[in-house]
Amino acid sequence: MRDILAYSANFRSWSGGVAYAADLAARLDGSLTGVYVYPSPLYMLPPYGSADLLEAILENARDIERTAHASKDAFLAWSRTIGVRQANWQVAEGQLPQTLAHIGNWHDLLVLERNPELPWGAPAELGEIVLGSRLPCIVAPAGMREARLDRIALAWNGAAEAVRAIHAALPLLLHAKQVFLLEGTPRELDVEIGWKPPFDIDEYLARHSIAAEHVEIDADDAHAGEVLLDAALGAAANLLVMGAYGRTRFSEWVFGGATRSLLRDAPFPVFLRN
Repeated sequence: MRDILAYSANFRSWSGGVAYAADLAARLDGSLTGVYVYPSPLYMLPPYGSADLLEAILENARDIERTAHASKDAFLAWSRTIGVRQANWQVAEGQLPQTLAHIGNWHDLLVLERNPELPWGAPAELGEIVLGSRLPCIVAPAGMREARLDRIALAWNGAAEAVRAIHAALPLLLHAKQVFLLEGTPRELDVEIGWKPPFDIDEYLARHSIAAEHVEIDADDAHAGEVLLDAALGAAANLLVMGAYGRTRFSEWVFGGATRSLLRDAPFPVFLRN
């Protein structure tokens, strides 16, 4: 997990989510890209307007771009104070989920901050970004700046999303002193596949020199998020790894119940992979 992408809602200072990403990059000896995205002025143009108004809107967008791009040296210097050896600053114009998906093509992980006071910081908006980015994502609580990895919890029910999430998180798990497997009721497969032998999560982790302590949990779909949250808190986890969809991809807003609940309430970072 070498290339970490952090979305910054500001180009004059860097909030907790970007600081968390910088600390994570320093711990992993990876690279960090901070990205500021501003909406295209084409979306702000009124259907009818004077030439002067249109020119003013376009010039304002150009000013934002120039000023944001000029923050590169400050971002690189700030990153070095945290211990990041390789950093980059990117400015882009466009719709945020699609833009992050494009920049994510040359990154391994996207870090976001859950902070309703920031643009795209509310849980529903974060869900849209995670869905659209096609990247493993860490959603960090507002103001969290330290990326501790010593105690990591894994949400496990045998679903394909859970397997993908754990596989994507392997570079982080190798840094953990303790790993907790929060083991719920096995999820029924949508398609019957006759694996022989069946997939064994403990055997898979052992191949990567990871031993997990099993923690059994029991909850229906309606309360899965609350039970996962309590179990992760009971394990004093610094990070929870989970598949992004607890039920269906289109139930309620973007995510199913457990993912939505944890995005809203978790006091620790959540690693998501859809």
